[in-house]
Amino acid sequence: MSGPASKAAAFDFLERNANAVGTLSDSLFYFGELGMQEHESAALMASLLEEEGFTVERGLSGFPTGFCATYGAGTPVVAVHTEYDANPNNSQASGVAEKRCIVDNAPGHCEGHNCNAAVMISGAIAVKRVMAANGIAGTLKVFGAPGEEQLISRPYYVRDGHFADVDAALHVHISGEFDTCYGLTHFAAVSAYFTFHGETSHASVTPWKARDALDAVVLMDVGMAQFREHMETDLRAHRVITHGGDQPNTIPARATVWWTFRGPTAEGARKLFEQGRRIAEGAAMMTNTTVEIEVMSAVWPVRTNQGLAEVIQRNIELAGLPAWSTDEETFARDLQKAAAVPVGGLAKKLTPLSGPTRQRSPSNDCGDVSWVVPMGRVGFPANVPGIPFHHWSAGAALATSIAHKGTLAGAKALAGSLLDLLAVPADLTRAKETFRTEIGDVKYRPLLPPDQKPPVALNRELMEQYRPAMRAHYVKARPRFV
Repeated sequence: MSGPASKAAAFDFLERNANAVGTLSDSLFYFGELGMQEHESAALMASLLEEEGFTVERGLSGFPTGFCATYGAGTPVVAVHTEYDANPNNSQASGVAEKRCIVDNAPGHCEGHNCNAAVMISGAIAVKRVMAANGIAGTLKVFGAPGEEQLISRPYYVRDGHFADVDAALHVHISGEFDTCYGLTHFAAVSAYFTFHGETSHASVTPWKARDALDAVVLMDVGMAQFREHMETDLRAHRVITHGGDQPNTIPARATVWWTFRGPTAEGARKLFEQGRRIAEGAAMMTNTTVEIEVMSAVWPVRTNQGLAEVIQRNIELAGLPAWSTDEETFARDLQKAAAVPVGGLAKKLTPLSGPTRQRSPSNDCGDVSWVVPMGRVGFPANVPGIPFHHWSAGAALATSIAHKGTLAGAKALAGSLLDLLAVPADLTRAKETFRTEIGDVKYRPLLPPDQKPPVALNRELMEQYRPAMRAHYVKARPRFV
């Protein structure tokens, strides 16, 4: 392992700066920015890293809210990456065990990406301080990844070569437990807009003159519904109509439906998307319309590496679970009861490492990273166990002492793991050896179209609508690491 003194120094730095870690997490919570519009969040994180001596490249791969911060030089090159976007219509007051908006109907964090980012930034700063003080060689990269909830940015980063020189990468993500894992953890996905174009006419006077784009959307829905009987049981397809017309008496000349197709393998998700494409073309044929298909995101399944899981696990054990107070336990139980999930309070013990883990059906855009470089995940206990993501209850603890303590513990585990990878060649060697065994003869090729551009306007109107009211709740203090 890396020297105990180095880890002790990193842990001491984080304890000393616990207030800054919490302030950063809370700042991002109250920004509550949707994917591709995380301007306040990205600016704060990038500036903190720049002030610490990192060289920051903003606008990575054409994402205005993406960045890569680099410190050090030479090998090994270790990276950490995470997301910081919120969700629409999930504004939730923190510290109350009932549904209560901060701003009615506004976006908000209901998964904990604010804590993810605070772990990444504070852990990276701690490692940089130790590298500088102890002359630890190597390069540390910090990737800010916008739009995870829409599965967007990291496939672009991989496609554009930003991970080409990375030896190992760590992802951090909030949990109710303090754990890590190895094996396939998430599904692959292709997410695309299907926009049908027809011709408008008066729905009552001359409907025969129209070519109804909304009819095409409905028929695509019917076609997908019929196809579900023939889908393999582990495939998923779901959609939302984003534009269905303007008024009932005007037959729509344009209508758009947004579909996401998921599967346990990249090829499975791709084939399901291609079937969706054929069904859309059939719907267009039946309605005398045309269809335009825009792939917004396309991600491989997430695979976490055994060698890195072993490194992370021992640093989780070194950091240890937070000591929860009676009030924190009471709040957690009240929240679990309100969310109708098993009532057991906060995490009481560390989860031992076992695996391979069971693959689940959600997706994360870090999947592409995990097929080109060994990748591990630090799961840290900054939320209440059992609470479902994307539900009001998942936002209720995110700016409380529960989140602050769990985030601090996660930053320690991240910092310790990064220091091991920088200073212990055997750890990196094992990660690479297990990685080669895990991926076998699978050849990575991006699902993302080679000429695809980032959807930079996504969620812009929604954030512009709510940001003025949300701004009144911003944290006024700025995080300061000493």
